[in-house]
Amino acid sequence: MSRNEIEQKNLSFSFIFIAAAVASVITSVVGCFLMQRRGRKSKNHIQEDPIVKSRISELHALQFPLCTIEVTTNSFSSDNKLGEGGFGPVYKGKLPSGQEIAAKRLSRGSGQGVQEFKNEIELVAKLQHRNLVRLLGFSLEREETILVYEYVPNGSLDHILFDSKISGRLDWSRRYKITVGVARGLLYLHEDSRLRIIHRDLKASNILLDADMNPKISDFGMARMFGADQIEASTNRIVGTYDYMSPEYIMFGHFSTKSDVFSFGVLVLEIITGKKNSSFDPQNSDEGLLGYVWKHWSEGISLKLVDPALGNSYATNKVIKCFHIGLLCVQDDPEDRPTMDSVILMLSSESTSLPLPQRPSFFFPSRKHKQTPLSLNLLQSTEKLTSWSANEEAVHTEPRPRWQI
Repeated sequence: MSRNEIEQKNLSFSFIFIAAAVASVITSVVGCFLMQRRGRKSKNHIQEDPIVKSRISELHALQFPLCTIEVTTNSFSSDNKLGEGGFGPVYKGKLPSGQEIAAKRLSRGSGQGVQEFKNEIELVAKLQHRNLVRLLGFSLEREETILVYEYVPNGSLDHILFDSKISGRLDWSRRYKITVGVARGLLYLHEDSRLRIIHRDLKASNILLDADMNPKISDFGMARMFGADQIEASTNRIVGTYDYMSPEYIMFGHFSTKSDVFSFGVLVLEIITGKKNSSFDPQNSDEGLLGYVWKHWSEGISLKLVDPALGNSYATNKVIKCFHIGLLCVQDDPEDRPTMDSVILMLSSESTSLPLPQRPSFFFPSRKHKQTPLSLNLLQSTEKLTSWSANEEAVHTEPRPRWQI
């Protein structure tokens, strides 16, 4: 082969190499352009999604790719399923970083879930407290609506507290820690965060326990945000769980921070006694848990109601004080109930004197005598309603515990 032929052949190879390189660059540029365009379309889809016509579109940093959640939950395998709530099924997963998550997947047709999704994203994403469950993000893709939380290994309080076979795991020190932790979480919601949040569905099944049995308040689907100077609000659509509702909420649709205080009081009495308010059925009495506890407390025999699973692990003075605080929280008049900062002071101080609680005239009768109060059927309230009340749900009760997150 002559020298000219060799040079010509080398030149041909050079042209081919350059052409291939240029083609590769063009392909990469076009690919990036298409991906960016696709990303913009995805964002626009999220902004236009009827489920999220609110500030959710501002929270793109919290979005998870659906494929990531599918991989972490093994394509929503039944083996990964933790339980199911009003929003939909909950699945355990593990992110590539090693962090364990709980993914709540919206069930199609869940009207409650749509509202809950909006509340969780708009409220919980802005709240950070060790006694609130942490929202890690969400996914809106291919008609899937998913909330992603930190995984809380010990599940909900009700599963342990109301199961006589395992309730002994909650000795008095743990129950007291749970009580104080829930109180601190509520105080943060009511006073210490940059928002004022009314939870409206505080109950044992919405308290999750981490590996060290620290409590975390969960399920903010029914929560409402108040303005800085707002004291209470009203609605003609009652939401929440009947056995934890305050009388002013059930009868008139009024709710405030003191409504949460009432729910906290019910929870405290359940934690001490190990009994569910919804199914409490003492012999020879029509009284529910609140009235029964008040009667024993006023007669100085409240220790008879302490959960037998506690054995002798408790300090009597602390238990009696917690009975006292619980009864202060479930008084009929919201003005008589303490604020959560007062509750924290009562729980933490040995010298603080406690006022005498009024007898709860509005208490829940035992299950076999219980009927839905007439007021629930007459809630055609003439009170001023806030703009969101039309989206509220009807009252619901829980016949059995359910894992919420």
